[in-house]
This record gives sequence, structure tokens and C-alpha cells, in this order.
Amino acid sequence: MRFFGSAAGLSSVLALGILTGPALGASYDFVPAPQTDLNRIYRIDRITGEVSSCQYGLQEGTVGVTLCFSSGEGAGAQQPGEYGLVASRHEREGGVFRVNFRTGEMSICYVFEERVVCTPQASPSPAASRAAQPAATPSVGSGTGASPQRP
Repeated sequence: MRFFGSAAGLSSVLALGILTGPALGASYDFVPAPQTDLNRIYRIDRITGEVSSCQYGLQEGTVGVTLCFSSGEGAGAQQPGEYGLVASRHEREGGVFRVNFRTGEMSICYVFEERVVCTPQASPSPAASRAAQPAATPSVGSGTGASPQRP
């Protein structure tokens, strides 16, 4: 009976490993560059935010090659988060936005000298966001009894 208990325990451990193994592995999202005459696609690791890119290239005498660009400055792994890529609607833009859905931070990523590079992650500061909002203005007839003053 002890052997059965060990076998059951072993099978539970193996099943747990099988069930959690893929869940712990990297998952990726893919987004094409918005530039309409560029056949480049970007890939992001959803957890680490690492960005890379590939595109089709012509090669004499063959069907072509897949040219891939690894992560360069700023495009490597970031703090763990929930990352994604967003392409702008600008038809001449070769880069994409890397966004962290948990923090709201963004950066721009593009291919530069055969590597994917990204600007530093940033988001508007709360003070800048408040300053950009229009000040509240009292409406006419607000019930205060005061009349608007004329110069």
C-alpha cells in the first residue's frame, strides 16, 4: 500500500508539473509595424516586456529569408508586469508602443542598427495630468445669486 501512496504522490507531482509548466513559460503577443510598405512584425514577452522583431528579406536564388532583430538597448526584460504592443495608425511609422497594462507606462520600440531598441518606460506624472485638465469654471446661473462681472 505504501508503494501505491508513493506512486499516487509521484503522479500528482508530475501532473502538477505538467499543468503549471506551460503556464510558467513565456507567452508572446505579435503586432505588425504600422508602416504600410514594411513587412516587419514585433514580438513581446507579455510578462517581461522583452521586444524583438522579424521581417522578410529577399535573397538571390532562394525563396527569401527571415531577418530577425534581437533585443537591444531598452528592449530587454523589464520589471515583471503585464506587457503588450500597440501600433499607432501612422502609416509611415516603423515602430510600436510597448505598454505595461498594470502601471500605464509606455515606451517606443523600433529597429535601429539591426537591433530592437526602446525608449525608457514613462508615463505622465500625476501633477502633469492635473495641470493639463481645464480648471473648473462656474456656470452662469449656478444658483449663487452672483452675476458675472464685466470689465
